[in-house]
Amino acid sequence: MASGFDSGLPSSRQIQNMIKEQKQVQVKLIGGEMLSGQLRWQDQFCIGLIDESNQSSIVWRHAIAYVKPIT
Repeated sequence: MASGFDSGLPSSRQIQNMIKEQKQVQVKLIGGEMLSGQLRWQDQFCIGLIDESNQSSIVWRHAIAYVKPIT
């Protein structure tokens, strides 16, 4: 059974680069809530985020409006 996760997509590659480079990011959810921290992993459905308090969050991809690096 295929996973449905296409690591060749530009969005997946960009997220993977943010994970590899351990960039701090800002994640805006479609409901308006803002999260910030470091991306740790991604899969077909979710991304893993660690905030400044070392709290881990799982964020469903369909709930994300955007992800951008914090400069």
